[in-house]
Amino acid sequence: MTAYALRRTLMMIPMMLGITLISFFIISAAPGDPTEIATDLNPNVSAEAVQKIRALYHLDEPWYVQYWLWLKRVAVLDFGDSFSPDGRPVMEKINERLPVTLFINIVALAMNMLLAIPIGVIAATRPYGWFDKVTTLFVFLGVSAPTFWVALLLMILFGVHLGWLPISGLVAYNHDQLSLMGQMVDYARHLALPVLISGLTGLAFLSRLTRQNTLETLRADYIVTARAKGLPESTVLFKHSLRNALLPLVTTMGLTLPSLIGGSVIFESIFAIPGLGQLFYQGVMMRDYPLIMASLVIISFLTLVGNLLADLAYAYVDPRISYE
Repeated sequence: MTAYALRRTLMMIPMMLGITLISFFIISAAPGDPTEIATDLNPNVSAEAVQKIRALYHLDEPWYVQYWLWLKRVAVLDFGDSFSPDGRPVMEKINERLPVTLFINIVALAMNMLLAIPIGVIAATRPYGWFDKVTTLFVFLGVSAPTFWVALLLMILFGVHLGWLPISGLVAYNHDQLSLMGQMVDYARHLALPVLISGLTGLAFLSRLTRQNTLETLRADYIVTARAKGLPESTVLFKHSLRNALLPLVTTMGLTLPSLIGGSVIFESIFAIPGLGQLFYQGVMMRDYPLIMASLVIISFLTLVGNLLADLAYAYVDPRISYE
């Protein structure tokens, strides 16, 4: 297992190089220029000033030269400075936003796992009953409804009509004046809708996946044999059936790791949450190449790590799988 994990880790290096090369080429080939945002709206900027700005950021060089300069900095974990007017280091801006995004998505992921598996198992043990039909309808609505549309509906309901929850921001204007408990409640009220929106689609999909896999394993021959031997139904369900039904779920959970960063763009933009998703969206709109590339590197690395963790988890869940 250790040798397999080491080989897979070493394989990440050329894969990351290929991903960053393709990503950098696509970004460079996109229409527009980072200097346009700073110069087009200012009639006092001369053509010479524009050329100086382009030379400062090496934008006058071919894309492969720009990539090589960027790669040399990244090799020492330096993602450069942002093209935005503040000119701050990219990693400094990411480190400010990353905890908020991770907290929201980890809470949403934990909520999905705690609810999706029991919902799926109950629906599988009573197929085509009223509970199964209700959850099927919930899954249909949760998967098919656009995230931004559901977010707007919940904002109108809980924020405008009922007035129970705030609809934007991370804290209230008087947050610093509140007690410690009051600040925690303030955070919870502001994060309730973003966490709910973040976990809604995942909860619907994971519960349906658990239901389908559990239903298939319950029809297998070894389950019939276990029941014929007189084993308790709880042992048949949770020890023999559920463990095999979790294999596809392990794959899905491995692929959700990069979504902890990249999947928050929509709800962070809608709710004005100062997270990494909103920062990435702002970087794309401003053509902030260093910021975009840093975000893509993080998401790509998490994707590769998620795949590796999923493969390693297979051997733990299913003893028949071995990488030795």
